[in-house]
Amino acid sequence: MAILKLDKAKLKHNYQFLEQLFKKHEVSWGVVSKLFCGQEAYLKELIDLGVKEIHDSRVSNLEVIKQLFPHVQTVYIKPPPKRSIARIVKFADVSLNTELETILMLSAEAGRQGKLHKIIIMIEMGDLREGVMGENLVDFYAAVFELPNIEIIGLGTNLNCMYGVLPSPDKLIQLSLYKQIIELKFNRKIPWVSGGTSVAIPLMLRQELPRGVNHFRVGETLYFGRNLFTGKQIKGMKDGILELFAEVIEVNDKPVVPTGVRGEDPSGDVHEIDPLHYGRNSVRAILDIGLLDINPKFLLPKTEGFKIAGGSSDMIVLDLGENQAGIRVGDVVPFRMRYMGALQLLSSSYIEKVVV
Repeated sequence: MAILKLDKAKLKHNYQFLEQLFKKHEVSWGVVSKLFCGQEAYLKELIDLGVKEIHDSRVSNLEVIKQLFPHVQTVYIKPPPKRSIARIVKFADVSLNTELETILMLSAEAGRQGKLHKIIIMIEMGDLREGVMGENLVDFYAAVFELPNIEIIGLGTNLNCMYGVLPSPDKLIQLSLYKQIIELKFNRKIPWVSGGTSVAIPLMLRQELPRGVNHFRVGETLYFGRNLFTGKQIKGMKDGILELFAEVIEVNDKPVVPTGVRGEDPSGDVHEIDPLHYGRNSVRAILDIGLLDINPKFLLPKTEGFKIAGGSSDMIVLDLGENQAGIRVGDVVPFRMRYMGALQLLSSSYIEKVVV
């Protein structure tokens, strides 16, 4: 079985880096935990850091958090589905919303449960995922701000989640202006302008974050330390918080080019052959992990010169070149991974998860 390891010292380092950064800019923030897929051991590491606000897109994960840590504020970070309203009110203190009908149901359910449910109204700012259109915001707010058992605590937006639209000072200033318009028209205070996710952290580092934005929802940068504008490591942050260790189950010197009539592989792909590879051999290792666990394009071998050759449902083939590292059957090969790869691994019941 492959093993996914979480390095608690590196996680603590990145958390403290971000905590200091947000304090400096007088911005509150919550940790997005959906990457951990409800893994109790990993969630405990977050809470041990002092995290007081957890965001997740799966109500089952929020249920785990509330059962383990009832004092933590939980935030459901997508528009609630109708069939999950009761569980969301029970396990999420806050939810992100864009539909009047949904908020009406949240209001009624919160009344039945004797609770006050907080909401953030999400606004469309160009990435065309969830969000109320700006020109409809005043009417939308007017329809919900006096509902019983509902408290509007923020306006927010998501960028870079659908079409890769990046946040900019202009877009976030516009988001702040929406808050000012609502507050002036309705004489109500809205505590949060929740315009920040990991992708907006570079604006803060460049001193370009508008002062009106005062709340962030952060996952990827905490776990990977990456600047999502450039793809590079943020100075002072660490990578390698999560690493995969996969066992080698075969090592063999084989041709680089397959032989025989080729059609689609089980994934529906047809492989093109580079003519320069004809007649070449390389040492190939088969790993005890496959497409059921992770898309190979998200795997990053730590050993220089190793390359992913391909994969099937239960095995991934690693090109070792001339195998100067001397890899043998039974050895364990380390990998780092991209965010979506880590998410796949953590959702796989076939991968052992440990803390080091």
